[in-house]
Amino acid sequence: MELRQLHYFIRVVELGSMGRAAQELGVGTSALSQQISRLESELATRLLQRTSTGVVPTEAGLAFWPQAQLAIRHVEAAKAAALHARLAGQVSVGMAPSTGAVLGLPFLLAMRERYPDIGVRLVEALSGNLASMIGMRQLDLAVLFQAERAQRWSVMPLLEERLFVIGRRGVLALPDKGALSFGQIAGLPLILPSDQHGLRALIEAAAIRAGTVLNVVLEIDGLAMLMDAVRAGLGATIQPGAATARLDDPDLVALEIADAQVRRPNLLVSLSDDELSPAGLAARVVLADVARALVAGGKWPGATLYKA
Repeated sequence: MELRQLHYFIRVVELGSMGRAAQELGVGTSALSQQISRLESELATRLLQRTSTGVVPTEAGLAFWPQAQLAIRHVEAAKAAALHARLAGQVSVGMAPSTGAVLGLPFLLAMRERYPDIGVRLVEALSGNLASMIGMRQLDLAVLFQAERAQRWSVMPLLEERLFVIGRRGVLALPDKGALSFGQIAGLPLILPSDQHGLRALIEAAAIRAGTVLNVVLEIDGLAMLMDAVRAGLGATIQPGAATARLDDPDLVALEIADAQVRRPNLLVSLSDDELSPAGLAARVVLADVARALVAGGKWPGATLYKA
């Protein structure tokens, strides 16, 4: 099996066309097809299937595709390490927007200080989307709020976050300090993420336990837009402590929810150790160290370190 065959196969799958892939790769279509056939012969299975509109991966091809991507990334990382004679390569890290607000920049600064030759790609997305990206080998690691047990992932519980009610002073009947029960929250117009968001499920489950029906007036999945709506006085929201890290508005108040069971877990999830590149292994250690330091230093609002 040759690396160029992996490159060819990956590009054909991405473009869905032998002709387009051959053009981008700078090879003839027949030569490209021949290399793919050799790869299939070595694996003793068909990876691609021709259709009226191009080519699509077979079931075996879909299984082989992310592993081929991973192999290419590891080879590139090895080349970079050899060239620089020290740890180098690329690592892709995912965080939810609220997590990125408190963890993103400190992590990037720590990586630059410890491993200046490792290139970092930081992706902000919903936790569920990040989990899918790890499953497709598009990310090396991410901070998630739940992990699928069926996946061959490395999962490290990091910390738990308390939840806060955030609203505009003078517009909503919110006290200046103290904690709120779900009974008090029930009367508030709420702006929350939609049902596809894990935080919404956590909040709804807590409300059910408290025998409370929430008054959701708006659903917004983007954190920046959601907070803009809160600042405009359209309602209050419920968010973890990390979401308050960028609050720089004296007109907003953040009040902790009194329910001790309302906690959002933060899990450091990565590809399994045998799949993770040296750069990925290094980044995982740095990410855990930075998160723990932020909590210990009181710089992660409402967070407590996980205790086994």
